[in-house]
Amino acid sequence: MTGRYPHRSGGEGFHHLRQPDLPIFPELLRQASYRVGILGKVTHSTPYSSFQWDMNHDMVELGMGRNPKVYYQHATTFIQDAKDRKQPFFLMANSHDPHRPFYGNDKTEWYTDQQQPPASVPSRVFSADDVEMPSFLPDLPQVRLEIAEYYSSVRRCDDTLGKLLDILEEMGVVDNTLVIFLSDNGMAFPFAKTNCYLHSTKTPWIMRWPEHIKPNSVDKDHFISSIDLLPTVLEATGLESPPDIDGFSFLPLLCNQQQERRDKVFTQFHQTAGRQNYPMRCVQTKQFGYIFNPWSNGQRIFKNESQSGRTINAMRQASSEDQAIANRVQFFLYRVPEEFYHFQNDPDALHNLIDDPEHTEQIDNLRADLESWMQLTHDPALETFRNRYVRNALEEFINQTTIFLGNYE
Repeated sequence: MTGRYPHRSGGEGFHHLRQPDLPIFPELLRQASYRVGILGKVTHSTPYSSFQWDMNHDMVELGMGRNPKVYYQHATTFIQDAKDRKQPFFLMANSHDPHRPFYGNDKTEWYTDQQQPPASVPSRVFSADDVEMPSFLPDLPQVRLEIAEYYSSVRRCDDTLGKLLDILEEMGVVDNTLVIFLSDNGMAFPFAKTNCYLHSTKTPWIMRWPEHIKPNSVDKDHFISSIDLLPTVLEATGLESPPDIDGFSFLPLLCNQQQERRDKVFTQFHQTAGRQNYPMRCVQTKQFGYIFNPWSNGQRIFKNESQSGRTINAMRQASSEDQAIANRVQFFLYRVPEEFYHFQNDPDALHNLIDDPEHTEQIDNLRADLESWMQLTHDPALETFRNRYVRNALEEFINQTTIFLGNYE
């Protein structure tokens, strides 16, 4: 919404922006005569409490955010209203799928409530035998079952997107509408959501813009980030971006061009929905990923929403008989201050290579990249980072020098 990293916008968690008076995406569009609306996740997707959408409907009004037909009805009304007013429109449609509780493990009353629109059944319900297990999780029966429930919820999200795309066709606005489908986080399982692993931040980003974006094209060469959304869309609509933002437009990539400064990406995590702070910083390239966890001290335990499901409980139970799973659970809960992965060879982040002497150069390079980025963006974690690693580097240098002098003498 701001084109800024969370520590610069004041949007580190599930609250309104702490940084006052920053230009925000829907208001910039409204100033350009756009009609702006939102469906679902209204509270924590509205940048300021004072901001009023032209149309908004939240979770309960949308079949608990899980009824594609109800999204279709409200979106139809909104787009028709914009057409009648001869206004361009911006619609932020947030599905509450695939959040927990996943389909098959949710509440019966969601499907029978007579006072509000009910949730709906996905167009396909997956069984445990249907799913392909993600390789960063153990293939245990309860884990496989929860993955199947998750897949069913993902399918219902797809159903919702399909209904929204139908509207554009029916209303004859498909050719001049930019459609962006993206996810704000990875799947709600251990080592994914609310972390800085590849499965945490490498999320879907699909765009359709007839006559501009070549159909079925895929860009695997450039890194983009959600901070780039605001400047990209504003440039596509012919509007100027506000000054002093962190993101920059990737419009050239959409037009099948090359673009510099996209060989790496910086990601971060701040706060869980339960308002617990677990600061993490990461820099990723095509090959490697370096993660800094200033919260990890060997005693503090990581707690997030993914620990409320079947998966972590199954992993804990299996830990008594499987040492490898026990080690994964222990690492997930306590972590270490530094992590380094060869993401190209190990996308599941199963092997932390931070102490591997063969990767010293790559680790030092990414540390330097992260420090430069933290300094540039005024990251409040910079002092902690420097205190830890500048001191360690100095001690290592002194040790090496002492050994050298001892040999010389």
